Amino acid sequence: MSEKENYLTIKNAGKHEIIIKRSKFIASLARTSSVEAANEFIAQTKKKYRDATHNTFAYTIGKNDDQVKASDNGEPSGTAGVPELKVLQLMKLKNVTVVVTRYFGGIKLGAGGLIRAYSNSVTQAVENIGVVKRVLQQELNFHVAYNRFDKINHYLKENKIFINNTNYGIDIKISVFIDEDRQESFKKKLINLLAGKVDFTKGEERYNEIPVADHNYHEK
Repeated sequence: MSEKENYLTIKNAGKHEIIIKRSKFIASLARTSSVEAANEFIAQTKKKYRDATHNTFAYTIGKNDDQVKASDNGEPSGTAGVPELKVLQLMKLKNVTVVVTRYFGGIKLGAGGLIRAYSNSVTQAVENIGVVKRVLQQELNFHVAYNRFDKINHYLKENKIFINNTNYGIDIKISVFIDEDRQESFKKKLINLLAGKVDFTKGEERYNEIPVADHNYHEK
């Protein structure tokens, strides 16, 4: 596991609407881990808004933007789909598809106005929905005596280490998820806290989601 295997994506599917010079822009977003899923979401959204003037879209699939696509759907070339894709990439979002639906309001925006409108539509939708960091982590299991639990629990909370499960028996079995690059330092710290009396076993490996609190996604 490495930092490269962690990535940002939207918290969940959602949509957001803005009005610009009487034109309505509706940005619909979804998590999509394959081109097939992206195409299905695009088709469903187009069907939902089949009376719209335009249903433009963009998607990026894979943690290295392995497969990307953008469509202006009748808008002037380069004024809709590409700006939408650039927003997703600037925010470093992965496995996301966006469809921006436009209902024309009678006032032409010009090429620059369209680029800003479609870009802002996606940006505001992402900020409204929220972003999470998906972190690949390893489950570690260990046992502690009851009289040492408070000390360990305090350490875990203080260091924002996710407690997956706690089982109470003769002693207390604790299950945590932790990043690969933190495992060795974590083990050493617990051995010190427990005076050397601790054994670790590995469990499953999985992605856990950490909310991104601020809006400077492109700096993450």
